[in-house]
Amino acid sequence: MSSLRVVGWTVVALVLVALAVPWFLWSETAIVAGLPVWLWWHIGWMALASVVFAVFARTDWGLGIEEVSRRG
Repeated sequence: MSSLRVVGWTVVALVLVALAVPWFLWSETAIVAGLPVWLWWHIGWMALASVVFAVFARTDWGLGIEEVSRRG
């Protein structure tokens, strides 16, 4: 189960990293509520990354790093 969670969090981290820079919005000139669309992308991405990190910190902090104690 632990290795599946490591893989899951790794995929989540890679998706967040891949979407951090909105290459596809660089040529977009639209303005929404006084800010460029690409800046709204960053605001939303930062909010999403914060929520994901909070969930990770509460549920799986130390996953893949800390040794699992086994009762035998």
